[in-house]
Amino acid sequence: MATAKIAITLEKGILQRLDLLVKSHVFPNRSKAIQEAVKEKLGKLEHNRLEIECSKLNQKFEQALADEGLSMEIDEWPEY
Repeated sequence: MATAKIAITLEKGILQRLDLLVKSHVFPNRSKAIQEAVKEKLGKLEHNRLEIECSKLNQKFEQALADEGLSMEIDEWPEY
């Protein structure tokens, strides 16, 4: 995967904690640690967004659609 160099600013305390993880061989270097943290955070944000959108659905309406689909005869189902 292609990568790009960026410059970031971190609080000293966060950087010290990050460096301890690198020193303890939890991560091979700062870049990998930060990549993993950002990747994890983005995943959580995307999951939360999906959860929020799903909460907007009308459960009774969605259940009625599901029940309607199940009640159709198999020979009425469209071929794909």
